[in-house]
This record gives sequence, structure tokens and C-alpha cells, in this order.
Amino acid sequence: MLAERSAPPPDCPRCPRLVAYRQTLRALHHDWFNAPVPSFGPSDARLLVVGLAPGASGANRTGRPFTGDYAGVVLYPALASAGLANERFDARLDDGLELQGARITNAVRCVPPANKPTPEEIRNCRDYLRDEVSALPADGVVLALGRIAHESVLKCLGLKQALYPFVHGQVHRPPGAPRLIDTYHTSRYNMNTGRLTLAMVQAVARTIQVELTRQGSDGH
Repeated sequence: MLAERSAPPPDCPRCPRLVAYRQTLRALHHDWFNAPVPSFGPSDARLLVVGLAPGASGANRTGRPFTGDYAGVVLYPALASAGLANERFDARLDDGLELQGARITNAVRCVPPANKPTPEEIRNCRDYLRDEVSALPADGVVLALGRIAHESVLKCLGLKQALYPFVHGQVHRPPGAPRLIDTYHTSRYNMNTGRLTLAMVQAVARTIQVELTRQGSDGH
């Protein structure tokens, strides 16, 4: 049986700075989502993709993770190439996009100023991430987009960062826990600077395919 999931309410009060920013954006953009962005994808998915936080004019505007900003333009086609999406992504809620065996969430559900949540804000939102990670089946896989997502997943699993350092392309197989794959975030900055390339993203997509064909992670 999958674990129960909780989700932050539309007016989640946990982080005063994020509440103030949300209220500012609501005043400026009445037609935007402007609330904690819910996870997207089937509840029985074997792959959980964990990003950092919604972008102000991306997921915070549309209400769907990685929709409306550059990161989704890279991420969703990569998932489609691995057979985890239906290739209908057009950065709109009505584009017909469906995930197949994958689910997407963020370490922080509310948009942070300058895309930089504080350590306290990451901790405040960890209960919701923990529920998502706990709901994975025994042979589940987590894809962490960036170091903050990686570290937050480790904390959800009660694992020490020193034993599982963030390394792009690395597959961590902690005993009795989901496998964890690391990748640099698919942000415009990382793509423009060359830290992340399409070839690297495609390699990660192939790694996901390989891990999902395994019957279970080591230690299960």
C-alpha cells in the first residue's frame, strides 16, 4: 500500500518570506496560480523527479511543475525519450501532457524570491517531500535535479550526505531505500553555461531507463 501524501494548503503559512512574496505576486498577477504547486503525475509512479522550487513566471504562474519556464523545455522531452511522458509538452496546462510511470515534485512548493529558498524554508517544506518519497514502491527511483534536491531527499530518507555526495550522473543505491540518481538542474543558466548539455541530459534519461528495468534496488 502506498503511503498517504499530504500537500500544503493554498495559503500555507509556514514560511513568512514566501507568504509575503506570494501575496506580492497575487497583487500583480491576479490570473496566475500563485500558490504552493502540487505534485504532477500518477500516484503509483516508480520514478519521482524532485526539483528545487517553482519559478515565478513558470510553475507559479501555471500551477504545474516545470511548466512555463525553460527547465521544463529540457526536462519533459527527456522524460518522453525514456518512455515516461507522451511527448505532448507545450508549456501550457491544456497541452495534453501526461506522465507515464513518473511523478514530479519540488523540494520547496512555493516560489522563492530570486529562485533561492533559505535552509529554513527547505526544512519547512520537507514533510511534503518526505510523503512523496515514502509513497514510492520498493523498487522506486528518485531523480534529484540539483544539489539542494539531492540533499533534501537524503534527509527524507535519513541518510548521511557524506556517504552519498551529489555527483552528476551518479546512481546511489542505499540499502532498503529507493535508488537516487543525480543530475544538474535543467535550468537555463546551467544549459547556457555548458554545465549541463543535451547529451548529458540524454545520458541521464538512459540511466533512468536502465534503473527502472531493474527488479529492485540493492538491499531490497
